[in-house]
Amino acid sequence: MDSVKDLGSLTPDHIFDGGDMDCGSGLVLLIRENMKKVPVGGIMEMRSREPSVCDDLPPWCRMVGHDYLGIVGTPGQARYFIRKNLSVTDNKKTLEEDKQKAKNYEWRLRTRSTGHLKSTVYCRNFSFDVGQAASFEEKDKHPSALEYLVGALAASLSTSFSTESAKAGLDIDDVEISIRCQLDNILAHLGLEEGYPGISSVNIKCFITSMDDAEKIRAVWSDTLKRSPLYATLEKCTSITTKMNIV
Repeated sequence: MDSVKDLGSLTPDHIFDGGDMDCGSGLVLLIRENMKKVPVGGIMEMRSREPSVCDDLPPWCRMVGHDYLGIVGTPGQARYFIRKNLSVTDNKKTLEEDKQKAKNYEWRLRTRSTGHLKSTVYCRNFSFDVGQAASFEEKDKHPSALEYLVGALAASLSTSFSTESAKAGLDIDDVEISIRCQLDNILAHLGLEEGYPGISSVNIKCFITSMDDAEKIRAVWSDTLKRSPLYATLEKCTSITTKMNIV
């Protein structure tokens, strides 16, 4: 690798912001996509707020054949510089292969009944306990499956919004989402009546604390909803209302 004495003085051929994504959540695909905009021998600057990128990016560059030139700033608020060493053709072929692998990826989980009104879910290096399918008691030992579902929806939106805001260069102080969910007929689930036991409505309220451009914030929120796997799936089969407030 050629030495570069003053990275801060470099004029990169292309700049992109990876926000707070890590290499395992799609950042590598974004790097490959943006590298298409850099000529062979050119330099790309990637900005990132994710500390783990500092350790993961250099070995990835060595593996694929690019030159990792170094970092300006500190992990968590850094600018990384990469020199492109692959031809556009080779890079495009590798990118398309990686995109296809991502499209074909299968998330695998298994579950076992592990106690009274409890099952344990196992996925990757995680396990978590889930209670009943749905419960309207004030207190339970474990969250219900319904609470996991709508909780995952809310959490995915808040995490994705924060990531996309970082990539857009927005200064967001806080993101909080409240979510309400109703079933069409809980008694149908309990076997007490005939009817539809599914979700009839979901109400989402997002509260964002920021002094940044309100129009840009709303655009990122709209894009977050559009690209959310859980939101897109539920929107097809039930009524979802959303409201976003900037405070």
